[in-house]
Amino acid sequence: MTGAPGTAVDPCPITPVIDLVFGRWSTQVLWVLTHDGKLRFTELQQRIPGLTPKVLTQRLRQLERDGLVARTYHPEVPPRVEYEATPLARTLTPVFGSIVAWSSRHLGEVLAARAAFDAGERPS
Repeated sequence: MTGAPGTAVDPCPITPVIDLVFGRWSTQVLWVLTHDGKLRFTELQQRIPGLTPKVLTQRLRQLERDGLVARTYHPEVPPRVEYEATPLARTLTPVFGSIVAWSSRHLGEVLAARAAFDAGERPS
C-alpha cells in the first residue's frame, strides 16, 4: 500500500494511536491521571516508580500537546500546577480496560510461551 509515489504508508491503521498512547511512559502517566484525578507534578512522579523528572516533563508536554492532559497553573505563592486527564484521554478508559482483561486472561500463556522458548522448546 502506498501513498504518493515513493512514499510508503503504514499498513496498520492503529500505528499512530499506538505511538501516541503507548509510547514510553505515556501509558503510565495516562493510567495514573485517569484513575487518580488531578495531581501535582511531584504526586504524579511518586506514583510512577523509575520515571525521572526530565522524562515526566517531556511526557506531560507531549500529552498536553496531543490534547490528552490538561495543565492548570494556579498563581499562588508558591505557584501550584496540577495535571489531569482530559475528556479525550478518558475515552481511552475502555481501551485500557480491554487490555487489562486481555492481560488477566492471557498473560500467563505469554509467560509460559516465553519460558518454553527460552528453554529451547520451540514448537515444530
